[in-house]
Amino acid sequence: MSERESMPCDVVIIGGGPAGLAAAIRLKQINGELEVVVLEKGSEIGAHILSGAVVDPKALDELLPEWRTMGCPMAETPVTDNWHWVLSETGKSDMPHLIMPPFLSNDGNYTGSLGNLCRWLAEQAEGLGVMIFPGFPAAEVLFDESGAVTGVATQDMGIAADGSHKGDYQPGMEIHAKYTLFAEGARGNLTKQMKAKYDLEADCQPQVYGIGIKELWDIDPAKHEQGRVIHTQGWPLSETGTWGGGFLYHQANGQVAVGFVTALDYANPYVSPYQEFQRWKHHPEIAAILEGGKRVAYGARAINEGGWQSVPKLAFPGGALIGCSAGFVNVPRIKGSHTAMKSGMLAAESIAAAVAAGSQHSELMDYDAAVRSSWIATELKLVQNAQPAVAKWGEDLGTVIAGIDMWMRTLKIGLPITMKHHRDYTALQRADLHKPIDYPKPDGKLSFDRLTNVAFSYTNHAEDQPVHLQVKDMELQKASELGVFAGPSTRYCPAGVYEWLVDEATGEPKYQINSQNCVHCKTCDIKDPNQNINWTTPEGGGGPNYPNM
Repeated sequence: MSERESMPCDVVIIGGGPAGLAAAIRLKQINGELEVVVLEKGSEIGAHILSGAVVDPKALDELLPEWRTMGCPMAETPVTDNWHWVLSETGKSDMPHLIMPPFLSNDGNYTGSLGNLCRWLAEQAEGLGVMIFPGFPAAEVLFDESGAVTGVATQDMGIAADGSHKGDYQPGMEIHAKYTLFAEGARGNLTKQMKAKYDLEADCQPQVYGIGIKELWDIDPAKHEQGRVIHTQGWPLSETGTWGGGFLYHQANGQVAVGFVTALDYANPYVSPYQEFQRWKHHPEIAAILEGGKRVAYGARAINEGGWQSVPKLAFPGGALIGCSAGFVNVPRIKGSHTAMKSGMLAAESIAAAVAAGSQHSELMDYDAAVRSSWIATELKLVQNAQPAVAKWGEDLGTVIAGIDMWMRTLKIGLPITMKHHRDYTALQRADLHKPIDYPKPDGKLSFDRLTNVAFSYTNHAEDQPVHLQVKDMELQKASELGVFAGPSTRYCPAGVYEWLVDEATGEPKYQINSQNCVHCKTCDIKDPNQNINWTTPEGGGGPNYPNM
Protein backbone atom coordinates (compact mmCIF):
# COMPACT_ATOMS: atom_id res chain seq x y z
CA MET A 1 0.00 0.00 0.00
CA SER A 2 1.31 3.44 -0.88
CA GLU A 3 2.45 5.48 2.07
CA ARG A 4 0.36 8.57 2.72
CA GLU A 5 1.91 11.97 2.61
CA SER A 6 1.25 14.18 5.60
CA MET A 7 0.75 17.87 6.20
CA PRO A 8 0.94 19.60 9.58
CA CYS A 9 -1.25 22.53 10.59
CA ASP A 10 -2.68 24.12 13.69
CA VAL A 11 -6.35 23.49 12.95
CA VAL A 12 -8.12 21.34 10.40
CA ILE A 13 -11.82 21.97 9.80
CA ILE A 14 -13.97 19.27 8.19
CA GLY A 15 -16.57 21.01 6.06
CA GLY A 16 -16.80 24.32 4.22
CA GLY A 17 -20.24 25.35 5.40
CA PRO A 18 -21.22 28.37 7.50
CA ALA A 19 -19.86 26.95 10.76
CA GLY A 20 -16.54 25.77 9.35
CA LEU A 21 -15.86 28.97 7.44
CA ALA A 22 -16.86 31.17 10.37
CA ALA A 23 -14.46 29.22 12.58
CA ALA A 24 -11.66 29.58 10.02
CA ILE A 25 -12.18 33.34 9.71
CA ARG A 26 -12.34 33.86 13.47
CA LEU A 27 -9.13 31.88 14.01
CA LYS A 28 -7.23 34.08 11.56
CA GLN A 29 -8.79 37.25 13.00
CA ILE A 30 -7.42 36.32 16.42
CA ASN A 31 -4.02 35.06 15.26
CA GLY A 32 -3.02 35.52 11.64
CA GLU A 33 -0.05 33.16 12.16
CA LEU A 34 -2.24 30.11 12.77
CA GLU A 35 -2.19 27.56 9.95
CA VAL A 36 -5.82 26.73 9.24
CA VAL A 37 -7.00 24.11 6.72
CA VAL A 38 -10.60 23.60 5.55
CA LEU A 39 -11.46 20.31 3.82
CA GLU A 40 -14.61 20.31 1.67
CA LYS A 41 -15.99 17.12 0.06
CA GLY A 42 -17.86 19.03 -2.66
CA SER A 43 -16.25 20.00 -5.96
CA GLU A 44 -16.20 23.61 -4.73
CA ILE A 45 -17.34 25.56 -1.71
CA GLY A 46 -21.12 25.74 -1.89
CA ALA A 47 -21.54 22.69 -4.13
CA HIS A 48 -23.14 20.69 -1.30
CA ILE A 49 -24.79 23.58 0.56
CA LEU A 50 -28.57 23.57 0.50
CA SER A 51 -30.91 25.62 2.63
CA GLY A 52 -34.01 27.74 2.19
CA ALA A 53 -32.66 30.19 3.26
CA VAL A 54 -33.77 33.02 5.48
CA VAL A 55 -30.73 34.12 7.45
CA ASP A 56 -30.61 35.93 10.77
CA PRO A 57 -27.52 38.19 10.41
CA LYS A 58 -26.68 38.15 14.12
CA ALA A 59 -23.54 36.01 13.78
CA LEU A 60 -22.47 37.71 10.54
CA ASP A 61 -22.70 41.06 12.33
CA GLU A 62 -20.32 39.76 15.00
CA LEU A 63 -17.91 38.09 12.59
CA LEU A 64 -17.71 40.69 9.81
CA PRO A 65 -19.56 43.83 10.93
CA GLU A 66 -19.22 45.52 7.52
CA TRP A 67 -20.54 42.55 5.53
CA ARG A 68 -23.43 44.53 4.02
CA THR A 69 -20.97 46.82 2.19
CA MET A 70 -18.41 44.12 1.34
CA GLY A 71 -20.20 42.58 -1.65
CA CYS A 72 -21.89 39.81 0.34
CA PRO A 73 -24.67 38.34 -1.85
CA MET A 74 -26.99 37.86 1.14
CA ALA A 75 -27.26 41.65 1.48
CA GLU A 76 -29.20 41.87 -1.79
CA THR A 77 -32.55 40.77 -0.38
CA PRO A 78 -33.74 41.85 3.06
CA VAL A 79 -37.03 40.28 4.10
CA THR A 80 -39.81 42.77 3.39
CA ASP A 81 -42.98 40.73 3.76
CA ASN A 82 -43.71 37.69 5.94
CA TRP A 83 -46.67 35.29 5.69
CA HIS A 84 -47.60 32.05 7.45
CA TRP A 85 -50.38 30.03 5.85
CA VAL A 86 -52.27 27.06 7.28
CA LEU A 87 -53.39 25.07 4.24
CA SER A 88 -56.41 22.92 3.61
CA GLU A 89 -56.57 20.95 0.36
CA THR A 90 -57.95 23.88 -1.59
CA GLY A 91 -57.72 26.91 0.68
CA LYS A 92 -55.64 28.69 3.26
CA SER A 93 -55.94 30.76 6.40
CA ASP A 94 -53.38 33.27 7.57
CA MET A 95 -51.85 32.69 10.98
CA PRO A 96 -51.90 36.12 12.70
CA HIS A 97 -48.44 37.33 13.64
CA LEU A 98 -49.80 38.73 16.88
CA ILE A 99 -50.24 35.23 18.32
CA MET A 100 -46.61 34.31 17.56
CA PRO A 101 -43.78 35.09 20.00
CA PRO A 102 -41.84 38.15 18.81
CA PHE A 103 -38.66 36.17 18.19
CA LEU A 104 -40.38 34.32 15.32
CA SER A 105 -40.50 37.54 13.30
CA ASN A 106 -38.32 37.73 10.19
CA ASP A 107 -37.83 41.48 10.45
CA GLY A 108 -34.18 42.31 9.89
CA ASN A 109 -33.43 38.98 8.24
CA TYR A 110 -32.28 38.27 4.68
CA THR A 111 -33.23 35.66 2.09
CA GLY A 112 -30.90 34.21 -0.53
CA SER A 113 -28.58 31.37 -1.41
CA LEU A 114 -26.69 29.90 1.54
CA GLY A 115 -24.33 28.31 -0.98
CA ASN A 116 -23.43 31.72 -2.37
CA LEU A 117 -23.00 33.09 1.14
CA CYS A 118 -20.52 30.27 1.78
CA ARG A 119 -18.66 31.06 -1.44
CA TRP A 120 -18.34 34.65 -0.25
CA LEU A 121 -17.23 33.57 3.24
CA ALA A 122 -14.60 31.35 1.61
CA GLU A 123 -13.23 34.37 -0.25
CA GLN A 124 -12.94 36.24 3.05
CA ALA A 125 -11.24 33.25 4.67
CA GLU A 126 -8.74 32.81 1.85
CA GLY A 127 -8.01 36.53 1.98
CA LEU A 128 -6.91 35.99 5.57
CA GLY A 129 -4.68 33.06 4.60
CA VAL A 130 -6.94 30.08 5.27
CA MET A 131 -6.08 27.09 3.06
CA ILE A 132 -9.28 25.64 1.53
CA PHE A 133 -9.20 22.31 -0.29
CA PRO A 134 -12.45 21.46 -2.14
CA GLY A 135 -12.83 17.96 -3.52
CA PHE A 136 -11.03 16.40 -0.54
CA PRO A 137 -13.42 14.56 1.79
CA ALA A 138 -12.15 13.72 5.26
CA ALA A 139 -12.58 9.95 5.35
CA GLU A 140 -10.75 8.80 8.48
CA VAL A 141 -10.04 10.32 11.89
CA LEU A 142 -6.49 9.99 13.24
CA PHE A 143 -5.78 9.35 16.92
CA ASP A 144 -2.72 9.24 19.17
CA GLU A 145 -1.98 6.51 21.70
CA SER A 146 -4.08 8.22 24.36
CA GLY A 147 -7.15 8.28 22.11
CA ALA A 148 -7.02 11.99 21.32
CA VAL A 149 -7.86 13.20 17.82
CA THR A 150 -4.74 14.31 15.97
CA GLY A 151 -6.23 15.12 12.57
CA VAL A 152 -7.80 13.34 9.62
CA ALA A 153 -6.91 11.49 6.44
CA THR A 154 -8.56 12.42 3.18
CA GLN A 155 -10.27 9.93 0.89
CA ASP A 156 -8.15 7.74 -1.37
CA MET A 157 -8.67 8.51 -5.06
CA GLY A 158 -8.72 6.09 -7.98
CA ILE A 159 -10.09 2.95 -6.32
CA ALA A 160 -12.22 0.70 -8.54
CA ALA A 161 -15.53 -0.82 -7.49
CA ASP A 162 -13.80 -4.15 -6.83
CA GLY A 163 -11.30 -2.48 -4.51
CA SER A 164 -8.36 -2.57 -6.92
CA HIS A 165 -6.23 0.47 -7.68
CA LYS A 166 -6.88 2.16 -11.01
CA GLY A 167 -4.16 3.84 -13.03
CA ASP A 168 -4.86 7.21 -11.42
CA TYR A 169 -4.82 5.84 -7.87
CA GLN A 170 -3.66 8.32 -5.27
CA PRO A 171 -3.68 7.63 -1.53
CA GLY A 172 -5.28 10.15 0.77
CA MET A 173 -3.22 12.70 2.66
CA GLU A 174 -2.93 12.84 6.43
CA ILE A 175 -3.63 16.29 7.88
CA HIS A 176 -2.02 16.43 11.31
CA ALA A 177 -3.48 19.16 13.50
CA LYS A 178 -3.36 20.42 17.04
CA TYR A 179 -7.16 20.60 16.95
CA THR A 180 -9.82 19.23 14.59
CA LEU A 181 -13.24 20.78 14.14
CA PHE A 182 -16.08 18.64 12.81
CA ALA A 183 -18.34 20.86 10.68
CA GLU A 184 -19.86 18.19 8.43
CA GLY A 185 -23.48 19.31 8.70
CA ALA A 186 -26.40 17.12 9.79
CA ARG A 187 -25.56 13.44 10.30
CA GLY A 188 -21.90 13.66 9.31
CA ASN A 189 -20.34 10.22 9.01
CA LEU A 190 -17.22 11.10 11.01
CA THR A 191 -19.29 13.01 13.55
CA LYS A 192 -21.36 9.86 14.03
CA GLN A 193 -18.15 7.97 14.82
CA MET A 194 -17.04 10.64 17.32
CA LYS A 195 -20.40 10.54 19.09
CA ALA A 196 -20.03 6.79 19.53
CA LYS A 197 -16.33 6.75 20.47
CA TYR A 198 -16.62 9.42 23.15
CA ASP A 199 -20.26 8.72 24.13
CA LEU A 200 -21.10 12.35 23.44
CA GLU A 201 -24.87 11.75 23.59
CA ALA A 202 -24.84 10.15 27.04
CA ASP A 203 -26.51 13.15 28.70
CA CYS A 204 -28.80 14.44 25.93
CA GLN A 205 -31.84 13.39 23.98
CA PRO A 206 -31.36 11.62 20.63
CA GLN A 207 -31.02 13.90 17.61
CA VAL A 208 -34.05 13.85 15.30
CA TYR A 209 -34.29 15.10 11.74
CA GLY A 210 -36.40 16.34 8.89
CA ILE A 211 -35.74 15.98 5.18
CA GLY A 212 -35.74 19.28 3.32
CA ILE A 213 -36.35 19.10 -0.43
CA LYS A 214 -35.95 22.23 -2.52
CA GLU A 215 -36.33 23.56 -6.04
CA LEU A 216 -35.23 26.92 -7.39
CA TRP A 217 -37.63 28.53 -9.86
CA ASP A 218 -37.50 31.43 -12.28
CA ILE A 219 -41.02 32.85 -12.13
CA ASP A 220 -43.11 35.38 -14.02
CA PRO A 221 -41.71 38.82 -13.05
CA ALA A 222 -45.26 40.06 -12.53
CA LYS A 223 -45.63 37.56 -9.68
CA HIS A 224 -42.27 38.22 -8.06
CA GLU A 225 -42.19 40.20 -4.80
CA GLN A 226 -38.52 40.40 -3.83
CA GLY A 227 -38.08 39.85 -0.09
CA ARG A 228 -41.44 38.13 0.46
CA VAL A 229 -41.26 35.08 2.72
CA ILE A 230 -44.07 32.50 2.89
CA HIS A 231 -44.25 29.48 5.19
CA THR A 232 -47.04 26.89 5.19
CA GLN A 233 -48.24 24.06 7.38
CA GLY A 234 -51.17 21.64 7.23
CA TRP A 235 -52.04 20.06 3.87
CA PRO A 236 -50.85 17.71 2.41
CA LEU A 237 -48.99 16.14 5.35
CA SER A 238 -52.09 16.46 7.52
CA GLU A 239 -53.66 13.67 5.43
CA THR A 240 -50.99 11.13 6.38
CA GLY A 241 -50.51 11.95 10.06
CA THR A 242 -47.10 13.36 9.23
CA TRP A 243 -45.93 16.88 10.00
CA GLY A 244 -43.70 19.50 8.47
CA GLY A 245 -44.35 22.32 6.04
CA GLY A 246 -43.46 24.28 2.96
CA PHE A 247 -41.66 27.50 2.18
CA LEU A 248 -41.57 29.91 -0.73
CA TYR A 249 -38.99 32.70 -0.62
CA HIS A 250 -38.90 35.48 -3.22
CA GLN A 251 -35.18 36.02 -3.70
CA ALA A 252 -33.02 38.11 -6.04
CA ASN A 253 -33.03 37.96 -9.85
CA GLY A 254 -36.69 37.02 -10.20
CA GLN A 255 -36.24 33.65 -8.50
CA VAL A 256 -38.13 31.88 -5.75
CA ALA A 257 -36.76 29.16 -3.50
CA VAL A 258 -39.53 26.56 -3.15
CA GLY A 259 -39.16 23.81 -0.62
CA PHE A 260 -40.77 21.33 1.71
CA VAL A 261 -39.65 19.79 5.00
CA THR A 262 -41.03 16.47 6.25
CA ALA A 263 -40.21 15.33 9.78
CA LEU A 264 -38.51 11.94 9.62
CA ASP A 265 -40.34 10.53 12.63
CA TYR A 266 -43.30 9.52 10.46
CA ALA A 267 -44.90 6.13 11.07
CA ASN A 268 -46.39 5.18 7.71
CA PRO A 269 -43.71 3.46 5.57
CA TYR A 270 -45.65 4.39 2.41
CA VAL A 271 -45.04 8.12 2.95
CA SER A 272 -42.84 9.70 0.29
CA PRO A 273 -41.50 13.11 1.34
CA TYR A 274 -40.61 13.81 -2.30
CA GLN A 275 -44.15 13.07 -3.50
CA GLU A 276 -45.62 15.17 -0.68
CA PHE A 277 -43.54 18.10 -1.92
CA GLN A 278 -44.66 17.61 -5.50
CA ARG A 279 -48.28 17.39 -4.39
CA TRP A 280 -47.94 20.56 -2.27
CA LYS A 281 -46.91 22.59 -5.33
CA HIS A 282 -50.33 21.90 -6.84
CA HIS A 283 -52.12 23.69 -4.00
CA PRO A 284 -53.98 26.61 -5.65
CA GLU A 285 -52.07 29.27 -3.66
CA ILE A 286 -48.65 27.79 -4.47
CA ALA A 287 -49.51 26.91 -8.08
CA ALA A 288 -50.68 30.48 -8.72
CA ILE A 289 -47.15 31.71 -7.99
CA LEU A 290 -45.28 29.01 -9.91
CA GLU A 291 -47.45 28.67 -13.03
CA GLY A 292 -45.65 30.05 -16.08
CA GLY A 293 -42.30 29.68 -14.33
CA LYS A 294 -39.43 27.24 -14.78
CA ARG A 295 -37.64 25.01 -12.30
CA VAL A 296 -33.87 25.54 -12.64
CA ALA A 297 -32.33 23.59 -9.74
CA TYR A 298 -33.18 20.78 -7.31
CA GLY A 299 -31.70 19.27 -4.17
CA ALA A 300 -32.30 17.76 -0.75
CA ARG A 301 -30.65 17.66 2.66
CA ALA A 302 -31.44 16.33 6.13
CA ILE A 303 -32.00 18.95 8.84
CA ASN A 304 -31.43 18.68 12.59
CA GLU A 305 -34.70 19.14 14.47
CA GLY A 306 -33.83 17.95 17.97
CA GLY A 307 -33.26 21.37 19.47
CA TRP A 308 -31.48 22.23 22.69
CA GLN A 309 -32.12 18.93 24.50
CA SER A 310 -30.40 17.06 21.65
CA VAL A 311 -27.16 19.05 21.74
CA PRO A 312 -24.46 16.53 22.72
CA LYS A 313 -21.25 17.08 24.62
CA LEU A 314 -19.35 19.30 22.19
CA ALA A 315 -15.69 18.73 23.02
CA PHE A 316 -13.43 15.70 23.27
CA PRO A 317 -9.65 15.27 23.29
CA GLY A 318 -8.28 17.08 20.25
CA GLY A 319 -11.61 17.89 18.63
CA ALA A 320 -15.01 19.53 18.83
CA LEU A 321 -18.39 19.57 17.07
CA ILE A 322 -19.64 22.81 15.53
CA GLY A 323 -22.68 23.81 13.49
CA CYS A 324 -25.12 21.13 12.38
CA SER A 325 -22.65 18.43 13.38
CA ALA A 326 -23.81 19.34 16.88
CA GLY A 327 -27.35 20.46 15.96
CA PHE A 328 -28.24 24.10 16.63
CA VAL A 329 -31.25 24.52 14.32
CA ASN A 330 -34.10 26.60 15.71
CA VAL A 331 -37.03 24.58 14.34
CA PRO A 332 -39.89 27.12 14.75
CA ARG A 333 -37.73 29.84 13.16
CA ILE A 334 -36.52 27.40 10.45
CA LYS A 335 -33.03 28.82 10.89
CA GLY A 336 -29.67 27.40 11.88
CA SER A 337 -26.93 29.16 9.95
CA HIS A 338 -26.56 31.96 12.50
CA THR A 339 -26.28 29.58 15.44
CA ALA A 340 -23.93 27.36 13.41
CA MET A 341 -21.65 30.31 12.67
CA LYS A 342 -21.66 31.43 16.29
CA SER A 343 -20.65 27.95 17.47
CA GLY A 344 -17.74 27.99 14.99
CA MET A 345 -16.63 31.37 16.28
CA LEU A 346 -16.76 30.21 19.91
CA ALA A 347 -14.75 27.09 19.05
CA ALA A 348 -12.19 29.23 17.24
CA GLU A 349 -11.77 31.46 20.27
CA SER A 350 -11.26 28.44 22.51
CA ILE A 351 -8.70 26.89 20.15
CA ALA A 352 -6.78 30.13 19.67
CA ALA A 353 -6.45 30.49 23.44
CA ALA A 354 -5.36 26.87 23.83
CA VAL A 355 -2.71 27.12 21.11
CA ALA A 356 -1.45 30.41 22.58
CA ALA A 357 -1.04 28.60 25.90
CA GLY A 358 1.01 25.88 24.24
CA SER A 359 -1.69 23.20 24.32
CA GLN A 360 -2.64 20.66 21.67
CA HIS A 361 -5.00 17.70 21.49
CA SER A 362 -6.64 18.77 24.77
CA GLU A 363 -10.35 18.73 25.55
CA LEU A 364 -11.84 22.15 24.89
CA MET A 365 -14.37 22.21 27.69
CA ASP A 366 -14.32 26.00 27.78
CA TYR A 367 -15.84 25.87 24.29
CA ASP A 368 -18.63 23.59 25.51
CA ALA A 369 -19.24 25.93 28.43
CA ALA A 370 -19.16 29.00 26.17
CA VAL A 371 -21.89 27.60 23.92
CA ARG A 372 -24.07 26.73 26.90
CA SER A 373 -23.83 30.29 28.23
CA SER A 374 -24.17 32.01 24.84
CA TRP A 375 -27.13 33.43 22.96
CA ILE A 376 -27.28 30.07 21.13
CA ALA A 377 -28.51 28.48 24.35
CA THR A 378 -30.80 31.39 25.19
CA GLU A 379 -32.48 31.17 21.79
CA LEU A 380 -32.81 27.39 21.64
CA LYS A 381 -34.16 27.04 25.17
CA LEU A 382 -37.10 29.26 24.23
CA VAL A 383 -38.21 26.75 21.59
CA GLN A 384 -36.99 23.48 23.05
CA ASN A 385 -40.45 21.93 23.35
CA ALA A 386 -41.79 23.04 19.96
CA GLN A 387 -40.65 20.03 17.93
CA PRO A 388 -41.52 17.35 20.49
CA ALA A 389 -44.94 18.93 21.13
CA VAL A 390 -45.91 18.67 17.48
CA ALA A 391 -44.37 15.20 17.23
CA LYS A 392 -46.41 14.00 20.22
CA TRP A 393 -49.76 15.71 19.72
CA GLY A 394 -49.85 16.25 15.97
CA GLU A 395 -49.60 19.42 13.98
CA ASP A 396 -52.84 21.13 15.05
CA LEU A 397 -52.88 20.55 18.81
CA GLY A 398 -49.09 20.35 18.95
CA THR A 399 -48.74 23.79 17.34
CA VAL A 400 -51.06 25.27 19.97
CA ILE A 401 -49.16 23.61 22.83
CA ALA A 402 -45.82 24.64 21.35
CA GLY A 403 -47.05 28.22 21.00
CA ILE A 404 -48.19 28.35 24.61
CA ASP A 405 -44.89 26.90 25.80
CA MET A 406 -42.87 29.43 23.74
CA TRP A 407 -44.92 32.35 25.08
CA MET A 408 -44.52 31.10 28.66
CA ARG A 409 -40.76 30.81 28.19
CA THR A 410 -40.60 34.23 26.56
CA LEU A 411 -42.41 35.69 29.58
CA LYS A 412 -40.18 33.57 31.86
CA ILE A 413 -43.09 31.67 33.34
CA GLY A 414 -42.42 28.46 31.43
CA LEU A 415 -42.94 25.14 33.15
CA PRO A 416 -39.63 23.38 33.94
CA ILE A 417 -40.40 20.50 31.61
CA THR A 418 -38.17 19.15 28.87
CA MET A 419 -40.04 16.92 26.44
CA LYS A 420 -38.26 13.89 25.06
CA HIS A 421 -37.35 12.60 21.63
CA HIS A 422 -37.15 9.11 20.16
CA ARG A 423 -34.90 8.26 17.24
CA ASP A 424 -36.67 8.67 13.92
CA TYR A 425 -36.22 5.12 12.66
CA THR A 426 -37.99 3.68 15.73
CA ALA A 427 -41.20 5.48 14.73
CA LEU A 428 -41.61 3.54 11.47
CA GLN A 429 -44.42 0.98 11.67
CA ARG A 430 -45.01 -2.27 9.83
CA ALA A 431 -46.45 -1.94 6.35
CA ASP A 432 -49.41 -4.19 7.15
CA LEU A 433 -50.69 -1.49 9.52
CA HIS A 434 -51.02 1.02 6.67
CA LYS A 435 -52.38 1.33 3.17
CA PRO A 436 -50.23 2.39 0.21
CA ILE A 437 -50.62 6.05 -0.75
CA ASP A 438 -51.77 6.78 -4.28
CA TYR A 439 -49.76 9.86 -5.19
CA PRO A 440 -50.74 11.78 -8.33
CA LYS A 441 -48.52 11.47 -11.36
CA PRO A 442 -46.27 14.47 -12.08
CA ASP A 443 -47.51 16.79 -14.80
CA GLY A 444 -44.06 17.92 -15.97
CA LYS A 445 -44.99 21.56 -15.38
CA LEU A 446 -45.40 22.03 -11.64
CA SER A 447 -44.41 18.53 -10.52
CA PHE A 448 -41.69 16.20 -11.75
CA ASP A 449 -40.47 12.64 -11.34
CA ARG A 450 -37.43 12.14 -9.14
CA LEU A 451 -34.90 11.21 -11.80
CA THR A 452 -35.79 14.23 -13.91
CA ASN A 453 -35.33 16.44 -10.89
CA VAL A 454 -32.03 14.82 -9.89
CA ALA A 455 -30.62 15.98 -13.22
CA PHE A 456 -31.20 19.54 -11.93
CA SER A 457 -28.97 18.85 -8.91
CA TYR A 458 -26.08 18.40 -11.35
CA THR A 459 -25.02 15.35 -9.37
CA ASN A 460 -22.01 13.44 -10.59
CA HIS A 461 -19.85 10.68 -9.13
CA ALA A 462 -16.72 9.20 -10.64
CA GLU A 463 -17.51 5.93 -12.41
CA ASP A 464 -16.14 2.59 -11.21
CA GLN A 465 -15.70 3.35 -7.52
CA PRO A 466 -16.88 1.47 -4.43
CA VAL A 467 -20.51 2.05 -3.49
CA HIS A 468 -20.44 4.61 -0.67
CA LEU A 469 -23.86 3.54 0.64
CA GLN A 470 -22.99 0.45 2.64
CA VAL A 471 -25.67 -2.11 3.49
CA LYS A 472 -24.28 -4.04 6.43
CA ASP A 473 -26.54 -7.12 6.16
CA MET A 474 -28.29 -7.68 2.83
CA GLU A 475 -30.37 -10.59 4.15
CA LEU A 476 -31.71 -8.39 6.93
CA GLN A 477 -32.53 -5.75 4.35
CA LYS A 478 -34.54 -8.25 2.35
CA ALA A 479 -36.32 -9.83 5.32
CA SER A 480 -37.11 -6.63 7.22
CA GLU A 481 -36.79 -3.48 5.14
CA LEU A 482 -38.66 -5.13 2.29
CA GLY A 483 -40.54 -7.96 3.97
CA VAL A 484 -41.81 -6.10 7.03
CA PHE A 485 -41.72 -2.42 6.01
CA ALA A 486 -42.42 -2.74 2.23
CA GLY A 487 -39.18 -1.07 1.13
CA PRO A 488 -39.47 2.48 2.52
CA SER A 489 -36.03 3.39 1.14
CA THR A 490 -37.59 3.43 -2.33
CA ARG A 491 -39.83 6.26 -1.08
CA TYR A 492 -37.87 8.25 1.51
CA CYS A 493 -34.83 8.75 -0.74
CA PRO A 494 -35.35 11.99 -2.72
CA ALA A 495 -32.97 10.89 -5.48
CA GLY A 496 -34.18 7.43 -6.48
CA VAL A 497 -31.04 5.73 -5.17
CA TYR A 498 -32.76 2.59 -3.86
CA GLU A 499 -34.82 0.10 -5.85
CA TRP A 500 -36.20 -3.35 -5.09
CA LEU A 501 -36.12 -5.33 -8.35
CA VAL A 502 -36.64 -8.97 -9.24
CA ASP A 503 -33.48 -10.91 -10.04
CA GLU A 504 -34.13 -12.47 -13.46
CA ALA A 505 -31.96 -15.49 -12.71
CA THR A 506 -33.43 -16.41 -9.32
CA GLY A 507 -36.78 -14.66 -9.22
CA GLU A 508 -35.80 -13.32 -5.80
CA PRO A 509 -35.92 -9.67 -4.73
CA LYS A 510 -32.72 -7.79 -5.51
CA TYR A 511 -31.68 -4.53 -3.83
CA GLN A 512 -30.25 -2.12 -6.36
CA ILE A 513 -28.32 0.91 -5.13
CA ASN A 514 -27.97 3.66 -7.74
CA SER A 515 -25.26 5.45 -5.79
CA GLN A 516 -24.46 7.74 -8.71
CA ASN A 517 -27.78 9.52 -7.99
CA CYS A 518 -26.96 10.26 -4.35
CA VAL A 519 -27.35 13.93 -3.37
CA HIS A 520 -25.75 13.31 0.06
CA CYS A 521 -28.92 14.13 2.00
CA LYS A 522 -28.26 11.35 4.61
CA THR A 523 -31.93 10.34 4.90
CA CYS A 524 -31.14 6.64 4.42
CA ASP A 525 -28.60 6.72 7.23
CA ILE A 526 -31.26 8.22 9.49
CA LYS A 527 -34.52 6.47 8.55
CA ASP A 528 -33.55 2.87 7.70
CA PRO A 529 -35.63 0.87 10.21
CA ASN A 530 -32.73 -1.41 11.18
CA GLN A 531 -29.94 1.18 10.91
CA ASN A 532 -28.54 -1.17 8.30
CA ILE A 533 -27.42 1.51 5.82
CA ASN A 534 -24.24 3.45 6.54
CA TRP A 535 -23.48 6.58 4.50
CA THR A 536 -19.76 7.03 3.83
CA THR A 537 -17.83 9.51 1.72
CA PRO A 538 -17.50 8.81 -2.01
CA GLU A 539 -14.49 9.89 -4.03
CA GLY A 540 -13.65 13.57 -3.76
CA GLY A 541 -15.84 16.05 -5.60
CA GLY A 542 -18.66 13.52 -6.01
CA GLY A 543 -22.26 14.42 -5.34
CA PRO A 544 -24.41 17.40 -6.22
CA ASN A 545 -23.08 20.59 -7.75
CA TYR A 546 -25.63 23.09 -6.58
CA PRO A 547 -25.27 26.41 -8.42
CA ASN A 548 -26.89 28.78 -5.91
CA MET A 549 -28.97 26.75 -3.49
